[in-house]
Amino acid sequence: MPSPDWNARFSDSEYAYGTEPNEFLVQQAFRVSGPVLSIAEGEGRNAAYLASNGHCVHAVDGSAVGLAKAVKLADQNGVQISTEVSDLSDYEPAENAFGSIISIYAHLDGSIRRRLYPLLAKALKPGGILILEAYSENQIGRGTGGPGDVDLLMSCSKIENEFVGLETVCLHEIEREVHEGKFHTGMASVIQYVGRKAE
Repeated sequence: MPSPDWNARFSDSEYAYGTEPNEFLVQQAFRVSGPVLSIAEGEGRNAAYLASNGHCVHAVDGSAVGLAKAVKLADQNGVQISTEVSDLSDYEPAENAFGSIISIYAHLDGSIRRRLYPLLAKALKPGGILILEAYSENQIGRGTGGPGDVDLLMSCSKIENEFVGLETVCLHEIEREVHEGKFHTGMASVIQYVGRKAE
């Protein structure tokens, strides 16, 4: 299955993944401190939520169309976010700059993850946390969301091997109902991860 044309997917007036924040992020929001970096933020549902909680949020995505909708959504929620159009294959966040990093359904090629994930760990301030939810390898064939390429899907072992420099706070694979717009709908197998940078 080819990767979506994200500008085309986000060009509709409807929000492809809805406007409500990710459920796992909401559950873990008590851990979040700012400033926050959200990678592959898309149309802004998670960034707007975190900004509404009083955090300074920087949203990065490869789609200018998606980020324009993110700014609009934040405005509708009475908050502001900063945005940056960047291809994650060569994105380099500043070191020791963020209290939290959010990765919600950012399905990346293994080669991109192995370059980017250590940089994300370095981008956290001491004691900072990273929150991730992504479809697992066992999501293949379910038809309820996510890419069809196993390399783009996550596993607990991939997390352990690729997030160098973070202590695991939470890491598991579970099945749960996901209802996030028209592209993420139904019972799904997901990886949920929280990692912390040492003080």
